[in-house]
Amino acid sequence: MASLLLAIIYLSFISLGLPDALLGSAWPIMYREFGVPLSYAGIIAMIISAWTVISSLLSDRLTKKFGTGVVMTVSVAMTAVALFGFSVSTEFYELCLWTLPYGFGAGSVDASINNYVAVHYESRHMSWLHSMWGVGISIGPYIMSYALTNGMEWGSGYRVVFLLQAVLTVILIFSLPLWKKRMGGTAENGGVKGKSKEKPLSIKEVLSITGAKEIMIAFFCYSVVEQTSILWGTTYLTLYHGLAAEKAASFASLFCIGITIGRAISGFLTIKFSDTSMIRMGTAVIATGIVFMFLPIGITGAFIGLALIGFGCAPVYPCIIHSTPVYFGADKSQAVIGIQMASAYIGTTAMPPLFGVIANHISVGLLPVYVGIALLIMFSAHEKLVRLTAEKAGV
Repeated sequence: MASLLLAIIYLSFISLGLPDALLGSAWPIMYREFGVPLSYAGIIAMIISAWTVISSLLSDRLTKKFGTGVVMTVSVAMTAVALFGFSVSTEFYELCLWTLPYGFGAGSVDASINNYVAVHYESRHMSWLHSMWGVGISIGPYIMSYALTNGMEWGSGYRVVFLLQAVLTVILIFSLPLWKKRMGGTAENGGVKGKSKEKPLSIKEVLSITGAKEIMIAFFCYSVVEQTSILWGTTYLTLYHGLAAEKAASFASLFCIGITIGRAISGFLTIKFSDTSMIRMGTAVIATGIVFMFLPIGITGAFIGLALIGFGCAPVYPCIIHSTPVYFGADKSQAVIGIQMASAYIGTTAMPPLFGVIANHISVGLLPVYVGIALLIMFSAHEKLVRLTAEKAGV
């Protein structure tokens, strides 16, 4: 039963990743159809992230009350509904309205499942879990690319992903008894019903914990690196390197493929290396990818750079999350991870849209500069977290 539950958790993260790159893949066509400026993709991403921030902040309370299984099932169902809404939208404001169930669904499932795996499973499972997200986010652009290159509209790509999410929702409904059996039926341990005896921590209480601010900054900046690359990668290849939009949607998935393969490999590497070492190695690979994007070798450098940035992102996110119970304790990890996710989504809300403004008024070619600055701040914040933790432990 435990193995079946883990398989369902993996499947859920494939589902979580499927829609994440759809907007970036289809936007070079969508913005013309909706008659809006190029930078408006940032508005959609910003609103989704805003709802996700709220959902993440509520994750500690919701998970303790209802259990991880119920929260995840409802969240996936909400995301499925939102994707169908996207697919039938004919006005830009309609897209904005459908961001509500999309954001709420994504934030709840992300925070609750990440904490569940961080507390109950080894680091390798966290890396493999996020590799499954990489599988989903790699498949998404191919679904959209297939739709666009075969004479279908972008909405068809969204409807395919909606159907996949709907099937997963049914699977999750039937899996609810597994959560109850796995953890004895209590919500505090991830079951499907019952109330936790632990009181949810307030935002102020979480922020007062040593290292909490640093991990928030690290997550904020990581989200800038990852989401700016995902949202604007296709547009960067199209407008800066002159690649056709249909091909760019496919090639931009190199970033996502890099994440997927990287996290599969990271799962094995975590057996030998610590979470901190994995984060440092990932940062070095991302930096190498950024350097390739600056090299005077045209689109080849862009392809290699995007793939390396994705490959380098692979261990960072899961290893920071998995180390959270170690840094802050299992009793506080759900609250801290909820705050982490919120900070990451705030980064997604504010910074990729800001790059859209820069791309619109200056040049989309500044993408590697923008990502590089965020990477430097992320690395500095994480290193400070490591120092603070060592000082607190008296090492």
